[in-house]
Amino acid sequence: MNNILKNFHIVSAIFVMVLGTILHFTYDWSGKNSFVALFSAINESTWEHLKLIFFPMLLTSILGYIFFKSVNCYWCARAIGMLVSLTFTLAFFYTYSGVLGKNIAIIDIISFFISVILGELTSYILMNNNIPCNKSFAFLFIVSIASLFVLFTFNPPNIGLFKDPIDGSYGIKNNSRLYFLEFCFLNFLDLILPGIYKSISITLFLNPFIFKFSLFFVRYVNNI
Repeated sequence: MNNILKNFHIVSAIFVMVLGTILHFTYDWSGKNSFVALFSAINESTWEHLKLIFFPMLLTSILGYIFFKSVNCYWCARAIGMLVSLTFTLAFFYTYSGVLGKNIAIIDIISFFISVILGELTSYILMNNNIPCNKSFAFLFIVSIASLFVLFTFNPPNIGLFKDPIDGSYGIKNNSRLYFLEFCFLNFLDLILPGIYKSISITLFLNPFIFKFSLFFVRYVNNI
């Protein structure tokens, strides 16, 4: 079992590195397809590059679960591994670019590979030690991060983390199709985490569906 677990994480690391590299280009290759934008880097911002780690790791996690259902801490280990990869990427990038006053492509590429290795190594160690696990928190973390990536693809905050250093843009804006996709995604999110939008809508004395439709409508009108 230990060797199988080790081999899974090695294969997963290689897969994430390859797919993550490909996802750096898929948005442009697809002709800026709205669906592809959800899990691909749409610009050169630091935030968008985190997608290149998260979504490939999520995919290998889903596939790996088929073989490792018996590992009680599987999802906690995978979630923590993702967190380690994402945190290292941010910490390393802002540390070295802050010291040098610029970022260097080759260093970014190397740090991407290192972050993947650290994430997979963390996941392997945690599974091998069968740590205590609350699956609800693991799923909440994964769904929350995935939700943020999807939503901030459409309309991210205007801060440095989301800024494209090449043209100064932030995400994809003024695109009604993407706002409609966001609306659909919020409805899907309500199915798996109903408490989030339900609590907001109750505060506003609105039905959850009406609240989400109002959010979509207002944002769409503001960007016509």
